[in-house]
Amino acid sequence: MAKKKSVNKREINMDASCYSRYGNTACHTGSLYGLGFIGAVVYYIQTTVGFWAGVVGVLKAIVWPAFLIHKLLGM
Repeated sequence: MAKKKSVNKREINMDASCYSRYGNTACHTGSLYGLGFIGAVVYYIQTTVGFWAGVVGVLKAIVWPAFLIHKLLGM
């Protein structure tokens, strides 16, 4: 007979706590970053002229929120 694995209540409510405690914004922040990442990759890749510039573009796309905040604070 197989042993029953005990389930921790914290594991069960992990997804539910995202909505109840933090609201919807905490759950959707990752998807917003993901869409921004894809957009940034497309933008930086379109503006490149060589392979290494494309690699730098992907690295820039990873930290696109930092560039955004820098521009906003510079205004």
